[in-house]
Amino acid sequence: MMPTLFERIIARELPADIVYEDEELIAIKDKYPKAPVHLLLIPKKVIPDLQSLSKEHFYLLGKIVSVAQELAIKFELLPDGYRLLTNNGTDAGQTIFHLHFHLLGGHELGEMG
Repeated sequence: MMPTLFERIIARELPADIVYEDEELIAIKDKYPKAPVHLLLIPKKVIPDLQSLSKEHFYLLGKIVSVAQELAIKFELLPDGYRLLTNNGTDAGQTIFHLHFHLLGGHELGEMG
């Protein structure tokens, strides 16, 4: 199986604007932003989607939320707010099958639907 785009970024085979990194997680600026601030928070462990997340890796969700909170401060998204979301499957709009979360903000995002 070919490595995903995110695996290639993590391996430094492709360039990315990295805004956070530790041993388990990387956060990058989205190449095609949907908001003034659009970051992708990506576990380094290859997990295809949210439904594939095993109980042993649930701790990653807490870490992603914690890093999202830090990045919201760093990118001055408070007090106005931000959106943190993931897509699970093609019907939800998932195009890269490596679990990742979008952190969006910087203007009013409106309702989802």
